[in-house]
Amino acid sequence: MSYSVGQVAGFAGVTVRTLHHYDDIGLLAPSERSHAGHRRYGDADLDRLQRILFYRELGFPLDEVAVLLDDPDADPRAHLRRQHELLTARIEKLRKMAEAVEHAMEARKMGIDLTPEEKFEVFGDKDPEDYAEEAERRWGGTHSYEESQRRVARYTKDDWKRIQTEVAEWGQAYSALMAAGEPPTSERAMDLAEAHRQHISKWFFECHVKTHQGLAEMYISDERFRAFYEAMHPGLPEHLGAAIAANAARHAG
Repeated sequence: MSYSVGQVAGFAGVTVRTLHHYDDIGLLAPSERSHAGHRRYGDADLDRLQRILFYRELGFPLDEVAVLLDDPDADPRAHLRRQHELLTARIEKLRKMAEAVEHAMEARKMGIDLTPEEKFEVFGDKDPEDYAEEAERRWGGTHSYEESQRRVARYTKDDWKRIQTEVAEWGQAYSALMAAGEPPTSERAMDLAEAHRQHISKWFFECHVKTHQGLAEMYISDERFRAFYEAMHPGLPEHLGAAIAANAARHAG
């Protein structure tokens, strides 16, 4: 069976003009001609066209494609193995590029549109996108999450530095409280728990008492948040969780 140039163009997703060009340069000459002189392509021609298009997709110029295909020592299986290796390498490269773009999209979506130097200056060795991913997994689509997205989209490097300063000062105060042996039900512990809730409301979203209790559970169970608070003082996640619960009871009372 043979096929017209129009049919082959449709099969391969190329133009008739491209097939004419391949014929003119000797890269893909149709194996048959009709009585009227029209090009007719057989199965072997289609196989060669497929190999041409593979190499073209991989970025090989036409003259190199011709050399590769006309190598007398190569067989079709060798071509397929080579193309498979090249395509696999390209897929891996594209996968890494896609991951990089996804990270950039997440960072921009969270409003963390900072240079690498600014990110390091503001966040140190903590990757803010780790927390962003966890937040989206848990609360994506909720009103609180959407409100947080809107707010942080406006924040500058100086805003993030102010947030970090407030967190550091709060952490020092809470660490001192624990070092002094104060229980989580003390007035001072509940006041610091309330300050923690107000910080979230100020910078991210309106953090209601019940929402704050849910966050406290995450600070204990999620290893990234747990490590963040443990770095302030050993045992702080559990102590803070109890203080948040006590503060919630104080509000309810």
